[in-house]
Amino acid sequence: MSSLLDDLIGLLTLERLDTNLFRGQSLDIGTTRVFGGQVLGQSLAAANVTVEDGVVHSMHAYFLRAGDHTAPIIYEVDRQRDGRTYSSRRVVAIQHGRPILNMAASFQRPEQGLSHQSEMPQVPDPETLKDIGEYRREYLERMGESRIPRFAQLERPFEFRPVDAPPILDRTRRGPRTQMWFKTVEPLPDDANLHRNMLAYVSDYSFISVATRPHGDEFGAAGPQLASLDHAIWFQRPFRMDEWLLYDIESPSATDGRGLVQGRIYRRDGTLVAVVAQEGVMRVFRPA
Repeated sequence: MSSLLDDLIGLLTLERLDTNLFRGQSLDIGTTRVFGGQVLGQSLAAANVTVEDGVVHSMHAYFLRAGDHTAPIIYEVDRQRDGRTYSSRRVVAIQHGRPILNMAASFQRPEQGLSHQSEMPQVPDPETLKDIGEYRREYLERMGESRIPRFAQLERPFEFRPVDAPPILDRTRRGPRTQMWFKTVEPLPDDANLHRNMLAYVSDYSFISVATRPHGDEFGAAGPQLASLDHAIWFQRPFRMDEWLLYDIESPSATDGRGLVQGRIYRRDGTLVAVVAQEGVMRVFRPA
């Protein structure tokens, strides 16, 4: 298995300190802060361990403070309710004695019911699109390493095939919607919770940046100031992270220094597997 993918699986495997207390480590992804998707994935992993019979169907998180990637994170789980069909958990991620994230998750025992879903947009197959690494190499050659953020230069345990150039690398003003195929670089174990934890992790990747697409060069040379405020996921149907998934992302609004983004994740056969939403800080950077 790829060392990067192995590291990610290890990252989402928490150390149990007590019945409802867990510890997770962090990875440097090229920023001064912990990647928000890491805290999402680890908080869901902590909640999963405490639910004996049920599958997560929704999680809602608020980012309170930037995390320190040089220090471990403690996850405290509150078992709020265990019902006949639904169970609820609250998770607080703590670092240096202060909460950095609050997350609430709901779990459901499987049951039969009515079903419908939105239709997957028509986009090119992933094999016909450039990997994000190719975009990265092109921009490095054209703009130089100093103009590309460090986190956009590092290799990832995922393949990303954007339908068009990602906002972090292309400041051209464009419509507030884009699509991206993604999957892990190698096959994963048959552990459904691991796949859901990993989806929570990757769902934060380049998500809020889609809200910058209509504004492009308005942010100036320094680029936008971005930070996630909250993040919600509704898990709908089974999926595998080692098979191609399409992330259809749209930003319906930006106002008052905030950007709002919504995403739908589909299997390659058109099955809707998850719906994601996030609001984040989106400011024009003005040096003090």
